[in-house]
Amino acid sequence: MQSSFAIECRGLTKRYGPVTAVDGLDLAVSPGECFGLLGPNGAGKTTTIEILEGLNRPDSGEVIVLGRRWRSHEPELRERLGVSLQESRFLDKLTVFETLRLFRSFYREGRDPEAALRDLSLEEKRDARVGKLSGGQRQRLAVACALTGNPEILFLDEPTTGLDPQSRRQLWDHIRAFRERGGTVLLTTHYMEEAERLCDRVAIVDHGRIIGAGTPAELIGRLHAPHILEFSSDPPASPDLVAAIPGALDPRQRGSHWTVSVSSLVEAIPALLLALECSGARLEELSTRRAMLEDVFLALTGRELRDE
Repeated sequence: MQSSFAIECRGLTKRYGPVTAVDGLDLAVSPGECFGLLGPNGAGKTTTIEILEGLNRPDSGEVIVLGRRWRSHEPELRERLGVSLQESRFLDKLTVFETLRLFRSFYREGRDPEAALRDLSLEEKRDARVGKLSGGQRQRLAVACALTGNPEILFLDEPTTGLDPQSRRQLWDHIRAFRERGGTVLLTTHYMEEAERLCDRVAIVDHGRIIGAGTPAELIGRLHAPHILEFSSDPPASPDLVAAIPGALDPRQRGSHWTVSVSSLVEAIPALLLALECSGARLEELSTRRAMLEDVFLALTGRELRDE
């Protein structure tokens, strides 16, 4: 199997006893693209990316990375890839600079550790011990280590999990900078905003299978109702009342709170307000938003993106 893609796999399967973590997955990532694997915990994202990184072996299927296969070109591929795992463990007693210098020594060619410090905004922590870093600083260090070999492809597994909003956006900027230098990125995430902001294309993964793929805009555009109407009332609206809203699809109730997809807010909101008034219910809260990738996932699977 020859490939013009930066990353390609076909029929990828991985089982752990009775559990099928990856189930016949096909994937293709073009050079210079940022591609996201989006799905809940346990969907098979980490197992998939570990196989593509050469850290795990599939039970069946074929993987080609940069035109090479792991079984015959592992040393060469290791020189051309950067990997940031879901949880990176460093030596707490080493300083940030010593850690970067150590990782740089693993490659024949690569980037100056001082440049990596600057690029990931870690200059002020140059001589700080790794054990004293915050979560955001450790994540930036992990990405800096992944970049020390000057890779062509950067693998990022849940790169911003647990980070505060400011740290998350800082890391997004560094990922974009790598892209601007011509790099290819494959990341896993369960943050919808992250996928929409960073990724050219995404694949929604559930139970080890890709159930939807395309640009974020394409996936959202496939929804029959592109707007989301959220409201609560006292007493709570009945299912029949919500179902009668013009263009209503996929109504979901949590207590007194309803979320419903609608095709037209101009038609749906007046009808809702009139129905609540006629029923004697008092509107407590009303908001609208555009549909997001999480709504796509819910429409495809019937469950929330963050579900275990």
